[in-house]
Amino acid sequence: MSDGPITVRLRTPHAKQKAFLDSTAKRIVIRAGRRGGKTVGIAIRAVRRFLAGKRVLYAAPTQDQVETFWWEVKRALGAAIDAGILYKNEALHLVELKGTKQRIRAKTAWNADSLRGDYADDLILDEWQLTDEQAWDLVGAPMLLDNDGDAVFIYTPPSLQSRSISKARDPRHAPKLFKKASQDQTGRWATFNFSSHENPHISRDALDELASDMTALGFRQEILAEDVEKAEGALWDPEDIDKHRVTEAPELVRIVVGVDPAATSGASADMTGIITAGKCKDGHVYVLDDSTVRGTPHQWATSAIGIYDLLDADRIIGEINNGGEMVEYTLRTVDANVSYKAVHASRGKQVRAEPVAAKAEQGKIHHVGFFPDLEDELVTWVPGKPSPNRLDALVWAVTELLGLKKRKPTPRVWFPGMEKEKAQ
Repeated sequence: MSDGPITVRLRTPHAKQKAFLDSTAKRIVIRAGRRGGKTVGIAIRAVRRFLAGKRVLYAAPTQDQVETFWWEVKRALGAAIDAGILYKNEALHLVELKGTKQRIRAKTAWNADSLRGDYADDLILDEWQLTDEQAWDLVGAPMLLDNDGDAVFIYTPPSLQSRSISKARDPRHAPKLFKKASQDQTGRWATFNFSSHENPHISRDALDELASDMTALGFRQEILAEDVEKAEGALWDPEDIDKHRVTEAPELVRIVVGVDPAATSGASADMTGIITAGKCKDGHVYVLDDSTVRGTPHQWATSAIGIYDLLDADRIIGEINNGGEMVEYTLRTVDANVSYKAVHASRGKQVRAEPVAAKAEQGKIHHVGFFPDLEDELVTWVPGKPSPNRLDALVWAVTELLGLKKRKPTPRVWFPGMEKEKAQ
């Protein structure tokens, strides 16, 4: 195998790392919390596979993520590299046994193109939740065919903050893969799940600091490594959204832009929700765009007018509770001729939102593509809590398109002896 023995310095895996390291499945999906040890564990696997004669390719979305893995590999194989037994190319993040195809290489992989032109016996896709899924579908899976290679997918359930930097076309593709793999009965797929707390080497203080700035939802996702699909009591269900999602809208008879203005303005302002939707002849609604923005009134008005013009919308619908006539005034400073309708939130948010959520459940509302920020708000908002701006803007737009109104309860009158009278 070499001109001399290869001295290796591998870390001792903790119990959760050992579980996936010992797996013989051809496809492995690992769901782990931040600092849970997933990258160190997978570096151990990569070195072991390399020493067994394999060609290993590791890919992660960013250079920083690649560097963590690369540092572990160099630490493990450093003695053999220094002795000249192994060749190292720092620029390519590559270690190989001279004169063979046996190697480890680490690459950045935002998308499929960055992996083209390579092949491997063992493919590792780290931070999979942030990567364009075509990196596997179009490139990763085909490159393993010749050698019947193995693949590992590693991810941390993405919070709203981390999802904002994602290249994924479907923001939930990693949880979907984990769910599908966990249902496999053939033994080809295996799943492993562990939280940040299960890494015995991490400082408790460091973990507390990491979690201190997170929301309760973010903590469940990024520390406890839970795939949170829907908050308990939420009106929208992610499965309903996915089930009725489309790639393009049919011919629409009407398009409106819903605007829910921020209560404050400037750099510290809340987001101004700007959601565009259209209705087709059969009464189904199609969510077309999310132009939500944080900024000055002029900035959000410019954003709303911009999508209004681009999609040739019929009207902008704006809530006036937070701004009164200022909303219309602000819009008309950008376009004096804009068609605008003011709506007043005379009913509670839950009462306004429930008919819209019901239409979504019935399959009468379709998202044209993916709107991760909007969809996060829909499936995590629970009545009784302050409703987010994208959700409100969507509710205004759909309510206008479908003419939804609160169902008036049937008057109930009670008088003494009524029960007796009914019995007769």
